[in-house]
Amino acid sequence: MATLAKKTGLANCTLYNIRFYPQVQNMRRMTEAGDFGDIYVVQGTYSQDWLLYDTDWNWRIESGRSRTFADIGTHWCDLVAHVTGLRITSLCSHLHTFHKLRKRPKGSIETFAGKTLRPIDYDEVPVTTEDFGAMMFHMGEKTRGSLTVSQVSAGRKNRLFLEIHGSKASAAWTAEQPDELWIGHRNAPNELIIKDPTLLLRDAQTYADLPGGHSEGYDDTFKQVFRRFYRSVIDRSMQLEHPTFEDGIRQMRILDAIVESSKRSAWVTVTP
Repeated sequence: MATLAKKTGLANCTLYNIRFYPQVQNMRRMTEAGDFGDIYVVQGTYSQDWLLYDTDWNWRIESGRSRTFADIGTHWCDLVAHVTGLRITSLCSHLHTFHKLRKRPKGSIETFAGKTLRPIDYDEVPVTTEDFGAMMFHMGEKTRGSLTVSQVSAGRKNRLFLEIHGSKASAAWTAEQPDELWIGHRNAPNELIIKDPTLLLRDAQTYADLPGGHSEGYDDTFKQVFRRFYRSVIDRSMQLEHPTFEDGIRQMRILDAIVESSKRSAWVTVTP
């Protein structure tokens, strides 16, 4: 698909919508402006609890060689690359499955729904995809990072957390409080920036449509993706502002490295 899109010049998009929160764009523009200096460390987590019990089931459990990293970890990896402008070049990972057996319902169920199944309602099946994953990684020669992903963390509904530490300052953002951006300083008081389009850096302002004090959430990020994709359909000469098929392929290569690293218990280079 990526080859065809490149050959034909057709517009294409991979829906990494987390990029499109206003404060994420603000953090990206601050990085580009040099506000954080050289990026030393990036770290974070993506934690959920919707597969905590062995009676919790979803098609993702049988989706392939990876589940938690493939399902949510890829969004974090795309996000950190977008914010820092750096790419994960090598990594060392560990994948773990807590529920080696799960109870697959005999009938259809809704994603994220609570389960009160009786023994006659399910089949017990072996599971090979991970409930939890962790990795250390390099982003080029200088930047180092770490990430944990989990779908068995009680109480964490969708905690995507990203923190970057540079030679001048730090920043932290979480999807559960998307309008807030924390800025850390060594020799001055820390800051908590609340989303207000007029106070964001100029290139981040168009990612916020509502005035300060009016929250923009998960559904708004889809609107921002679609807006920019449709613009690129109309004008193929415009500079792209949305992720493409190539960004999706990059995450697949990271997933390949994660699975290989976990099997070998070794550092693995990510295919460029």
